[in-house]
Amino acid sequence: MAESNSEASGSVHRRCAAHSQERNSSAGVSKWIRLNVGGTYFLTTRQTLCRDPKSFLYRLSQADPELDSDKDETGAYLIDRDPTYFGPVLNYLRHGKLVLNKDLAEEGVLEEAEFYNITSLIKLIKDKIRERDCKTSQVPVKHVYRVLQCQEEELTQMVSTMSDGWKFEQLVSIGSSYNYGNEDQAEFLCVVSKELHNQSYGTNSEPSEKAKG
Repeated sequence: MAESNSEASGSVHRRCAAHSQERNSSAGVSKWIRLNVGGTYFLTTRQTLCRDPKSFLYRLSQADPELDSDKDETGAYLIDRDPTYFGPVLNYLRHGKLVLNKDLAEEGVLEEAEFYNITSLIKLIKDKIRERDCKTSQVPVKHVYRVLQCQEEELTQMVSTMSDGWKFEQLVSIGSSYNYGNEDQAEFLCVVSKELHNQSYGTNSEPSEKAKG
């Protein structure tokens, strides 16, 4: 009977670990590997680095003769990459979860995952970036509102002279407030709005509280 994908993957990892242990025991090599990534040291096991058989770190842990790798004076493998973003990559290989500090960008970890050719991590980060960008694009636009009081004869002038960005929303009649000559002067409340872009609006960008005749 054919094995399922998960069983096959588990079988590969078990064979990798068994093969690594067999080689290490016969050669007297420690199961621990020391890495010097951009001047920062990391200590991990061969089994951890063996999680993805197609990755650069797998080849490094198996001492691939075709891989040009140098060691420093302490015996640590030299890797010229950013240690800040290597931490999340190594932790992913340890427990299979992507954990990022709030000051780390997904794009930075993606660069490292692609360099080390860890395919499952590459897919996971790309999915997270798409999810993040989708949420950002769906953030509702905020508005600031102003209520202006004006007389009937001032409506046209007020609407035509509103500052850039302000839009007319609603007009509410509040009746006749006083008598001018022989005519009643009706007054209105005019509601206007403007998109809020996290900036302070100076007096020059705001419509006046009451239109002038």
